[in-house]
Amino acid sequence: MSTKDTVWPEGVARHVLPSVDSTMNEAARLAPGLSGSTWIFARVQTAARGRRGRAWRAPEGNFSATLVMRPEGGLAQAALYSFVAALALEAALSHVAGPHARLAIKWPNDVLLDGGKVAGILLETLGQGAQLKLAIGIGVNLAHTPAPDTLESGAMVPVSLLEQTGMRVTPDDFLPMLARAFAHYDQQFRDYGFDAIRNAWLARAARLGEQITARVGGQTHHGIFETIDHSGALILREQQGTRAIAAADIFF
Repeated sequence: MSTKDTVWPEGVARHVLPSVDSTMNEAARLAPGLSGSTWIFARVQTAARGRRGRAWRAPEGNFSATLVMRPEGGLAQAALYSFVAALALEAALSHVAGPHARLAIKWPNDVLLDGGKVAGILLETLGQGAQLKLAIGIGVNLAHTPAPDTLESGAMVPVSLLEQTGMRVTPDDFLPMLARAFAHYDQQFRDYGFDAIRNAWLARAARLGEQITARVGGQTHHGIFETIDHSGALILREQQGTRAIAAADIFF
C-alpha cells in the first residue's frame, strides 16, 4: 500500500475500537463531547444495525465505521450528506477494486458491485439546535457476505469485494481511503453546493432511466427512475405523471 493510501485528512479525528456493540451507538454516546469531525471505527460490531433498526451483519474482516460531524446548513441539509457519503464510498471502493470494477450507487444509500449490494449507509441526527450533529454509519462487505437466511425477503443479493474482485483489503487500510474521499466530496459540497454532488451522484446512479419499483409504507409505485431533485428526492415517472419520493425501499 502506498503512503498516499494511508494519509489521514487534516482536522479530522478518529477513535479505533477492537470491538463495540455498534459504531452508531458509540457515536451517540461520544457525540456530546466531540468538537469536530470524528470517525469511530470498530474491527468488530456485535449489534450492528441498518435502516429502520434492521440488523446489519458485520463479521470480522468487514468494515464498520461511523463519522460524526456537524452538517453545514443544519437539519435542512443533513440528509444530503447521504449522497456525499455514497460518492466517497464509491470512490474508495473504486480505488481498491480498480477501474474495471462495476460499481454503482443505488438510491438512497447502497453501493452496488456487479449488481449486488457491497455496502450500505445509515444517517441519524444527534442533538438539536446549536448542538446538532450528524452520524453517518457505513458498513462494507470487504471479505464476507451475510448468510442467505439472515436476509429480508426481496433484499438485494449481497456481495463482497473479495469474492467479486479477488482484492483483499483490511478494514484498517480501508478507513483512511474512505476518510480522505469523504473529506474531498465534503469540501466540494461546502464550496459548490449540492449541484456538484448531485451531478456526480447521477453519473454513478444505478438504473437511472430504467423501470424500478418504489415501496413507500404500504404503497407500491412503478415507473422510470428519471433523476433526483435538489432535495435528494427520487423522481419517478409514472403513467399519470411524475412523483417525488423522499424515502422508500427501491427494487429492480
